[in-house]
Amino acid sequence: MTTWPNDELARIEHAEELRVVSLRRDGSPGSWRTIWVVRVGDDICVRSVNGPTAAWYRGTRARLQGRIQAGGVDKDVTFVDADPALNDEVDAAYRAKYGHYAADIIKAITGPEANSTTMRLLPRPAESAA
Repeated sequence: MTTWPNDELARIEHAEELRVVSLRRDGSPGSWRTIWVVRVGDDICVRSVNGPTAAWYRGTRARLQGRIQAGGVDKDVTFVDADPALNDEVDAAYRAKYGHYAADIIKAITGPEANSTTMRLLPRPAESAA
C-alpha cells in the first residue's frame, strides 16, 4: 500500500482547500473542483458537502482515480471509501480546521449525507514510460 511522504501530508493538511479531478471511464479527466480536505493520522480525507449526488463525487466512482493539487502538492491519487468507523475522527478534523466558517456549513460537512461520501486519498506512484 502506498503512503504519503511526511512533507506532502503536512503541506496538504495545512492547505485551506484542495483541487480535485477524477478520471472518467475512458481515462480522460473530468472538471476540476475545489473542496475541503483534512488529515486524520497518516490519511488524507475528503467528503462531499452536498452528499453523494455531487457531480465531482459521482465522478470518483467511475475509475476511483484522479489528481489533486493542494499546498504545492500535485499528485495522482486513488479514491478509497473510508471505513465508517473513521467518521467521528474526520468530523472532528473538519470542525477543528474549518470551525471558523458558518455553523450551517460545518453541520453539512459533518452530517450524514456528507459522512456517506468520506474517502481516503492514496497517492499513486508516477507511471513510468515503458
